[in-house]
Amino acid sequence: MLKEPYMNHQEINIKNPYASGSLYVISILLVVLLVSACTEIAPLDVGSSSSDLSADEPAPGGTSADEASTGSDTPEETESEEYEIVGEYQGMPVGVMADGTIFRGEPDAPVTIYEYSDYECPFCLRHFTQTEPSLNEAYIQSGQARIVFMDFPLVQIHPNAPAASSAAICTGEQNPIAYWEMHALIFETQNEWGSLADPIPFFEELSTQLDIDSEVFSDCMVSGRPDAIIEKSYAMGRSLGFGGTPSFQFVNESSGATYDLVGAQPFQKFAEWIDAIARGESPDGAESPPPDEAEIPFWATEEGLAADPDRPGYTVAGDAYRGSLDAPVVIVEYSDYQCPFCRRHTTDTQPILDEQFVDSGQIRWVFKHFPLNIHPQAPMAGVAAECAALQGQFWEMHELLFAYTSNWSIREPNPIFVEMAVELGLDTDAFEVCLADESMMELIESDFAEGRPFVQGTPTFIVLSGGQGRIIPGALPAEAFTQALQEVVDSAP
Repeated sequence: MLKEPYMNHQEINIKNPYASGSLYVISILLVVLLVSACTEIAPLDVGSSSSDLSADEPAPGGTSADEASTGSDTPEETESEEYEIVGEYQGMPVGVMADGTIFRGEPDAPVTIYEYSDYECPFCLRHFTQTEPSLNEAYIQSGQARIVFMDFPLVQIHPNAPAASSAAICTGEQNPIAYWEMHALIFETQNEWGSLADPIPFFEELSTQLDIDSEVFSDCMVSGRPDAIIEKSYAMGRSLGFGGTPSFQFVNESSGATYDLVGAQPFQKFAEWIDAIARGESPDGAESPPPDEAEIPFWATEEGLAADPDRPGYTVAGDAYRGSLDAPVVIVEYSDYQCPFCRRHTTDTQPILDEQFVDSGQIRWVFKHFPLNIHPQAPMAGVAAECAALQGQFWEMHELLFAYTSNWSIREPNPIFVEMAVELGLDTDAFEVCLADESMMELIESDFAEGRPFVQGTPTFIVLSGGQGRIIPGALPAEAFTQALQEVVDSAP
């Protein structure tokens, strides 16, 4: 969702939660001031507008999740389907298509997997180290699937990723087999080059380990030749709707059917999908209807928003709320405790909105978790909030988490969460047991999955009133948010 002038609406029709059988609209409410959101998408150009504003924040976008969709386009086909097998890499055939695309696996494999990835992404590294070896052994070496790697660098958060892609491409120019060797070296050394001010000398040193001419490689790295390949690959991924990495498009080469899988999924998920596609079936989870045809989610229905009689301060759908149950407007906030824009909203804007709208009974505020892949401690922070909620202090922990983000944004955050529980006067023994309870993490993951059809970045606010919903993406300044909500309140039935 790009930042555009107020009243530039995009509409998604889904079923009305208040009137069975009719439709209502979730529209994207964009205000005249700039919108900020945490995202995993590289910045996109924004056209000029009547307000002559420029976009200096990344557009909100999706992140890795177990999400599947069907019916998307396959990568652009070349005029010729000719290919050349040039050798083997770890027992897998390596081939080159007529357009120069390098693949591994049998060219006539029944399933092709296009992997959209970012060499600097930690979740892509997880796929490379944990899933790819089993995938190679079980399906690529046996000829049941082939892999095409598509460069999808998220420049905004991984500035060295394009150089890494260039290193693989420049290697492939000389030796397609060495392309996969460089591919592996780049991932294996991610922690070494990821933070360098200039990673090119590091990649030049890596090239000396391969059967290529290092001088030709260096010339290629500074020539800019790989740029067009990377840009085309990135644009193809964006056209498929991908916003995070890794993302995968599976193609049934017999029928042409395509299926999209997002996130660093376990090997078992890949195995299930490849087996199903090879049988001519849709893989489990790939038949969910797209958002414009989906039923309204339970958490947004009148029943789901009702107060849970057994758990004060929570809805029947399991979400924390504050404000009057009789408020004519409900706002569902999707947020990430490690997102700086979410923090800015909570600390700077939310107190103003609470005073004007929540405390006055005009708006009920509901919170849902949406931890992005770029924030590795955010899921556990969500668990800490829910564990505090079991002792009646969700909102108190909620505010502490945002107040002390830098303290707990470390490899092992749980001790810091326990210190915060002490500050709130919680039963720390019960709190620690709760932190270790896997079912608590399932609550966070459930929120994330429920938000995927509607949320692309954090924070995102879904405003429900009078049978209509409006999506406000981003941390708006208090004045802009107040103006937008006042209009909703004034028009509420």
